[in-house]
Amino acid sequence: MNRPGGDLNRPGVVLLHGLRGSASLWRQQVESLRTAGYRVEAIDLPGHGTRRGERFTLAGAVALLESACDRLAELTGTVLVVGQSLGGYVGLHWAARTRVPLAGVLAAACSTTPVGPALGGYRLMAGAVALLPDKGAWLNDRMAALTLPEQGARDAAAGGYALDVMQDTLRALRPVRPIEDIRALGAVPVWIVNGALDHFRAQERAYLRAAQNGRLVVVPRVKHLVSLEAPVAFTRIVFEMLDHVEGRRHPRHVSGSAGSTRAHRR
Repeated sequence: MNRPGGDLNRPGVVLLHGLRGSASLWRQQVESLRTAGYRVEAIDLPGHGTRRGERFTLAGAVALLESACDRLAELTGTVLVVGQSLGGYVGLHWAARTRVPLAGVLAAACSTTPVGPALGGYRLMAGAVALLPDKGAWLNDRMAALTLPEQGARDAAAGGYALDVMQDTLRALRPVRPIEDIRALGAVPVWIVNGALDHFRAQERAYLRAAQNGRLVVVPRVKHLVSLEAPVAFTRIVFEMLDHVEGRRHPRHVSGSAGSTRAHRR
């Protein structure tokens, strides 16, 4: 049930970062959304950003998200949750179980269920990285410099990188079942956003089939970190989803060089 006093045509927006990142990777989206008049909160998950040193647990991540969304919903009536990679898994898991009024969920770069060989291979890689003398700091910096635009690399680095959190996080994701979570959301809008070159998009069609009110958006020539690699395109997609849930007939223009997107709708 929606809460009194909120602007039901303007949801609050909560942003969830990916593994080893922090809330700072959303700086460009936060600025655009606040300029457009939205209440926005980008949070650090356990073990990341301002919470480095904490152990990551799924329960702890869900509790932080619940608190942020509950607080925002008191002001706005409903909440749109936008999550990338780890944040997408956490966002869907939380959304399927919360009583906070939801405007929708945008789940980016998380279209592979984190179980079986996919998770096992990633855990082996994470274990190898953890054995490096710097725990992968140099490798992380080099990958960011090579794959991200300059502003994206600065945004990602601003909150620091969580170098000790990968094994805890991957272990905590074992019970996560995103397709079941999407199915449980019923008519709540769920948008699935992936870079065309992302290795985590293997089950995007299954995700889309599970959604009663779903849309798949694929951003061409982009890999895993879609919000950093193509920030204007990603921000445009967020605004398009907000237009959708607010019932706008004429989507707003988002300036900048974004490239095109391919949208698959149900």
